[in-house]
Amino acid sequence: MKIAYSADADIFTIRLREGRPADSRDLAGVILHLSAKGQPLEIEILDASKVVQKKDVEVSMAPLFANGR
Repeated sequence: MKIAYSADADIFTIRLREGRPADSRDLAGVILHLSAKGQPLEIEILDASKVVQKKDVEVSMAPLFANGR
């Protein structure tokens, strides 16, 4: 998983897995890119500076890896 912000484009991106998008869904400024099998690959938040504030960003992955995954 990769999380990035592009100040030039004002896009906050969460890449969940590698792959070539076969479809995209625009959900009012949030774009979900899907694989050919319908799996989510990437989430983009457009105009991110209007939606996401640094003080609100928190990442907690510990529960996901609790069983040694």
